[in-house]
Amino acid sequence: MEQFLVDEKLDIKSLNLEQLTEELKSRGEKAFRAKQCYEWMHKKLVRDVDEMSNLSKDFRQMFRDNYEFTSLKPVRVQESKIDGTRKFLFQLRDGNLVESVWMKYKHGNSVCISSQVGCRMGCRFCASTLDGLERNLMPSEMLDQIYAISVYTGERVSNVVVMGSGEPMDNYDNLLQFIHLLTDENGLNISARNVTVSTCGIVPKMRMLAKEHLQITLALSLHATTDEKRKKLMPIANKYSIAELMDACGFYMEQTGRRITFEYSLVGGQNDTDEDARELIALAKPLGCHVNLIPVNPINERDYVQSDEKHIQRFKNVLEKNRINVTIRREMGRDIDGACGQLRRSHMKQEECKEC
Repeated sequence: MEQFLVDEKLDIKSLNLEQLTEELKSRGEKAFRAKQCYEWMHKKLVRDVDEMSNLSKDFRQMFRDNYEFTSLKPVRVQESKIDGTRKFLFQLRDGNLVESVWMKYKHGNSVCISSQVGCRMGCRFCASTLDGLERNLMPSEMLDQIYAISVYTGERVSNVVVMGSGEPMDNYDNLLQFIHLLTDENGLNISARNVTVSTCGIVPKMRMLAKEHLQITLALSLHATTDEKRKKLMPIANKYSIAELMDACGFYMEQTGRRITFEYSLVGGQNDTDEDARELIALAKPLGCHVNLIPVNPINERDYVQSDEKHIQRFKNVLEKNRINVTIRREMGRDIDGACGQLRRSHMKQEECKEC
């Protein structure tokens, strides 16, 4: 369990029940103690060890002395006046910041979480990647974004999307542990079918994930329909071609029986023409993919602009006429730095200005 060490302490919230049982047994504790601890952390969502009221003071002290107990606290919370979306900025134990978004829908509450501090993928229209990658998040740090938001809002989270800052497949092992913990019947027990993981297209990791036979939804950030156009928007396209991506998507569907979603950010004048729509149809139709059109959220550091409403609707209509299942992602939290990385970046700039 060395991968879960934090400053020489074991990150206890990153362990599954079997691992936790083994760890506590090694300290002379009985198996039921692990079950109690696991329930406090992953079901009752306690924010402090002292809230574990049926455990002795000595045990809690041992717990504090030997283990890292992740409990994120929001540094900043912004609520949209438009749709009630809330954006959370959390500070990690090392002072780094990550952000998460809570969205309320008719079908339930959804949380979008980050998987890394920053990102190294370099997608041209994304604020997350502007300062590069700082570090990966531990499973506990991904989980606790959801736990902290559940406690803060007092409402159950029914859907989780790993689409915030970072590339989940670039933090593969921790992502996998996170999914197993999130869907564990001894914890929050969120259905795997209600979990979506987004990737910019790291082909070998997509294939590895397929072999896990999980029932999660895989969303591919496609954003362009030719290798030439994709390379302009996404540096990862220099490593993996669209043909390789489509093969990996087909393999994922064969292994899991789950339909892939194509995420497609519409950037004005870049990828929103009728020709782009026809090329997208040629990619999506053979796989039976769902296409999620995203009006891109402009960021100050780039000169990309959102496609206008007319272009967005026309693009959608071309897809629908060709029997492609398509939705336009509802813009949530535009007035509160709703897009990936925007709140973290604006907060960091404000803190820098205070030090000037």
